[in-house]
Amino acid sequence: MLVKKSLHSLTGKLIITIGALMVVVSAVFWYFLVQRQEKELLGNSVKYGSSFLNHVKESTRHEMLAFQPLLVQQTLEMLGSGEGVINARILDAKGRIAYSSIKEKKGVLLDKNEMPCISCHSKPLERGEMPSWVVNRGKEGYRILTIVRPIHNEPACYTSACHIHPKEQKILGFIKADLSLSVLDETVKKQKIAITAFVIGFICLLSVVLCTILWKLVSVPLSMLTHGMERVAAGELNYVVEIKTKDEIGELAKAFNAMTAELSIAKEELIEWGNTLEKKVEEKTGEIKKGQAQLVHSEKLASLGRMAAGVAHEINSPLTGIVTFGHLLQKKFSEGSEERQDIDVIIEQANRCSNIIKGLLGFARATSVEKGIVNLNDVINSSLNMVSHKADFFNIKIVLNLDETMQPIIANASQIQQVFLNMIINAADAMEGKGIFTITTQKVIDNGKPFAEVIFTDTGQGISEESLPKLFEPFFTTKPVGKGTGLGLAVSHGIIQDHGGKILVRSKLGEGASFFVRLPIYEG
Repeated sequence: MLVKKSLHSLTGKLIITIGALMVVVSAVFWYFLVQRQEKELLGNSVKYGSSFLNHVKESTRHEMLAFQPLLVQQTLEMLGSGEGVINARILDAKGRIAYSSIKEKKGVLLDKNEMPCISCHSKPLERGEMPSWVVNRGKEGYRILTIVRPIHNEPACYTSACHIHPKEQKILGFIKADLSLSVLDETVKKQKIAITAFVIGFICLLSVVLCTILWKLVSVPLSMLTHGMERVAAGELNYVVEIKTKDEIGELAKAFNAMTAELSIAKEELIEWGNTLEKKVEEKTGEIKKGQAQLVHSEKLASLGRMAAGVAHEINSPLTGIVTFGHLLQKKFSEGSEERQDIDVIIEQANRCSNIIKGLLGFARATSVEKGIVNLNDVINSSLNMVSHKADFFNIKIVLNLDETMQPIIANASQIQQVFLNMIINAADAMEGKGIFTITTQKVIDNGKPFAEVIFTDTGQGISEESLPKLFEPFFTTKPVGKGTGLGLAVSHGIIQDHGGKILVRSKLGEGASFFVRLPIYEG
């Protein structure tokens, strides 16, 4: 896998930033370390120089007290021949070189700007502020340490036999030495080179480690994520980024894999939906065509109902005439006569026909949806009167268990009658014209509210478990083709829901069915 190595990449920016910080810190560390080492070495050199001056003083003390200049000069020449000693000299109080390891310098008067003369001739400086050593650059390139120590007037000096110096003189002279710092410079140079090599090696090693860490922990995982995004963008939604770390990048890879998995599932569902869409459209088109045919059939039934209503209206007039003339004939025959009994039968049957026709006219007539107080028992009796004369009910035993104390409901009587007629006709169809049909009314409590419940129970073939969930869907029917439209229960369900009630069904195949119609009781 090719990984982007541009300086504009995150890894490049991190390497440059951390590398620059490392260089700055290392440079500061190098500077202070070198300065400290040089300061320590210079301090040791000053201590060595001070020890050398003490040695010169102690070595020449006896000869000075005995006033033996030749021995002092010889001792000083011997001490000045030591390694690292450029010049050793003893000066009097006036700044004249009394003794020197270099004979040519003997008797020379020092310049006022040199140590230690500057301490006596410079007014701004006090004696206590006089520097005791100074470092200068020599002609050969190495540094020279010039160190000076005063010779104080001691009792042994002003009480000696020579008695050269008076007691009041505090400083008799100075011991001055020029010491070569070439060894120190060479050591400092080597230490600088060693420390520089160490710092450079440390930076290189740390850079390699840092680059390796950033490469493995940042650059490679980010490149894998970038490659994964490119593959997903190209449509390969099942691509998985193999990053198993438990850091933030590992969490990001886990979230990326979860996202691609969800996208893959969504894509498969979309493809499946696209593959089945045409089939579903065909199915829905078939259902719409079937529904349209059923609607046409319903319209035919509606037209037939209107025509039947018209015919019933026309038949009602002759029946009225029959009843009227029947009553007139009753007056011509005495009570108990055979003719009077025949006429009573004619009047009774004519009234029955008239009542049936009135019920049909009332059901077929378009009414408003206004609601009022309705007695369910009366609606049940009226509905049974409309269908009981049909041949389908001749071999059906109708059992009524009506609660006479049932409270009324607020409903549209015509719509409720339509629901009950549908239940009664469906029961007759399910029993195929024979069996027991039971209608029960009772009061129940549902979710803490009182309801009037009407139970329609038949002994028909029952309803399968697969059909129960679809029972109230429009155009769904279990009846043979041409016998049902599949709209009766759907319309009934809508009417009952509009009245604040519900329809429940319980059935087992081969054991009949029970429909429970619940409507809120009017408590006003």
